[in-house]
Amino acid sequence: MWTRTDLKRNAKSVLKKNYWKSVIVSLIFLFITGSGAASTGREASDELSNAKDAFAGMDGSTFLLIIGVVAGAILISMLIGLLLTIFLWNPLHVGCQKFFVNAVEDQEAGLGDVLYSFKNGYGHIGGIMFVRTVFICLWSVLLIIPGIVKMYEYMMVPFILAENPDMSRKEVFALSKKMMTGNKWKAFVLDLSFLGWSILGGITLGILNVLFVAPYQNLTKAELYQTLKDAQ
Repeated sequence: MWTRTDLKRNAKSVLKKNYWKSVIVSLIFLFITGSGAASTGREASDELSNAKDAFAGMDGSTFLLIIGVVAGAILISMLIGLLLTIFLWNPLHVGCQKFFVNAVEDQEAGLGDVLYSFKNGYGHIGGIMFVRTVFICLWSVLLIIPGIVKMYEYMMVPFILAENPDMSRKEVFALSKKMMTGNKWKAFVLDLSFLGWSILGGITLGILNVLFVAPYQNLTKAELYQTLKDAQ
């Protein structure tokens, strides 16, 4: 039986030993998980608002041409984003977790761990992580709560792949489901326990998040993985 106190205490101890490397890897992780999406959305909203005036009085054929060009650009952007997710962001995601797992296991954790997936089952890892994302999104489309439940059910997938890059998709998903059985709610509460730190990070314009909160939280989740793995 694990407790938040134990996980966090162990994570702090690991952070002291691997501070700057943990900060750098956490910064990479923040980038690849799309931390800038909100600001991009606000900018797009402003552009759409400004475009309304430009469309006023435009003839139908020109309007349809512009709509077609915009739609094509959006589709191309979505395709590029999809390819980047499968072939770059997902493998880097698993590589970051490889670093954190090695750190909590008191192994030699280096920045090179971030590139782990590119040397170990690159396409296989990227594919499984993509399926994970699709599953979570589909469940979220149906209802918010089932989507959250599935997100925690598949929470251990990147950690499992970080240590078992050749494991099949069915085995990875089954193992993650098994590890999270009876632990999803506790993991959710564990995430909530960092809310205060995140608010403080916001007050410091994200500086505290980068220098402490993100590496602290990432190492805590790696501690959770290690604890659940040892319990199997």
